[in-house]
Amino acid sequence: MALLITGGAGFIGSNFVLEWLAREQEPVVVLDKLTYAGNPENLASVHSDPRFAFVRGDIGDRPFVAALLQKHGVRAVVNFAAESHVDRSIHGPGEFIHTNVVGTFELLEAVRGYWGALEAAAKESFRFLHVSTDEVYGSLGAEEPAFTEKHQFQPNSPYSASKAASDHLVRAYHHTYGLPVLTTNCSNNYGPFHFPEKLIPLMILNALNGKPLPVYGDGKNVRDWLYVTDHCSAIRRVLQAGRLGETYNVGGRNEMTNLEVVQKLCSILDELRPLEAGRSYWEQVHFVKDRPGHDRRYAIDASLIERELGWLPSETFETGIRKTIGWYLAHPEWVQGVVSGAYREWVAKQYGA
Repeated sequence: MALLITGGAGFIGSNFVLEWLAREQEPVVVLDKLTYAGNPENLASVHSDPRFAFVRGDIGDRPFVAALLQKHGVRAVVNFAAESHVDRSIHGPGEFIHTNVVGTFELLEAVRGYWGALEAAAKESFRFLHVSTDEVYGSLGAEEPAFTEKHQFQPNSPYSASKAASDHLVRAYHHTYGLPVLTTNCSNNYGPFHFPEKLIPLMILNALNGKPLPVYGDGKNVRDWLYVTDHCSAIRRVLQAGRLGETYNVGGRNEMTNLEVVQKLCSILDELRPLEAGRSYWEQVHFVKDRPGHDRRYAIDASLIERELGWLPSETFETGIRKTIGWYLAHPEWVQGVVSGAYREWVAKQYGA
């Protein structure tokens, strides 16, 4: 028996694999297409672990996935596989539809066929956990209550629309076919192995390299920040005890504006890696044109998972961001490995020279 972790070489997926193998004895099989954000080096520390297997492949390849499920006797699938960067979805939405919608459909079909042929006990205990985002709910006003699981879907970008579609497919496969599914919708994650085009790792790397810190618009867009290992613990708990067909919102209860996040980063870097002549990294902040359809505020009400499953985040933003900055300072070789020419071209295209 094993877990199949799709997208397990990406940011959240790789953290989940490392956390799982540190806490559980059950083997994991990682399936990852290794697009720009999938990095097998994220999993280097477990490559020799006999409980770990890596397979390069696409969730959209139904026969391949079906064979993989059968070969490893998979008892649960945790689906992290997704195109996930809003900015990239604005420039090229096609890949997001292909992976997040069509890919999820093909994965569900492969899983449905496999699950349907299981013996009664294995069929009863099987789970399909779909990892999604709070962005499917759209944007909140400054005084509106946080997103609950009952909030209407109002996606505002090609990325969030594609994830909303995948959430609907997962729900439909439960209600139509009885597939034992669970869904989690999380707030903004941060932590180790985060690909450096997202806000926090981008700011850390640009600050350390003396480059501008590009902040969209007025910097007052609000996000709820969740340390990645807290997210992983929530997924483990939902997989263990979540109600079938249920959706659980996972948040860190850390609402901050983008500008406040950058200010905190600069303050900690001023302390840990001070510049010459008493200068501050804050001097590198540079406001850039806002992106199209930029949602103003996200906020997660995580009371359902807290009440039903007893899950609570362990990290505050203060403790989590210090761990994150410390990790990037301690792993310059990982950074160099991912900051390729293609990455530099993307940043130049998105934020200007």
